[in-house]
Amino acid sequence: MKIYFAFSIRGAKASRKNLEFVTDVMRRYGEVLTEVGANELLVDASRRGLSDEDVYKRDLLWLREADVLVAEVSAPSLGVGYEVAKAEHLRIPILCLHQGDGGRRLSAMIAGNPNITVMRYRTKEEAASYIEKFLFSVSKKKP
Repeated sequence: MKIYFAFSIRGAKASRKNLEFVTDVMRRYGEVLTEVGANELLVDASRRGLSDEDVYKRDLLWLREADVLVAEVSAPSLGVGYEVAKAEHLRIPILCLHQGDGGRRLSAMIAGNPNITVMRYRTKEEAASYIEKFLFSVSKKKP
């Protein structure tokens, strides 16, 4: 299974440890196309010589390859919202994780969309559990 993991890079960021933790969980189910951890995705693309157009083309290529999209949507991000909408258009199963700690409310366009599975979590372990259940259910539906 190819997994596209979307999360805010330029805006408010999830904790690096949490991103690495949930990426490790996803790796048990397949290839995470948007690897995090110690790699370049957490470094601003402009510092790596990639133009905005390069990032757009690369990420759309990965998204078209993906069997599933998992998005961390706790921090507002135009890019993540775009990726979620594009995945829906491509009919890719979508899981959106929202940290439900009483902070920001999730956009109604995500929360109210019947084509998106939304799970609110409090701990990284709870997020991991939702990811595992989602990926397991998607893998069972594949021929």
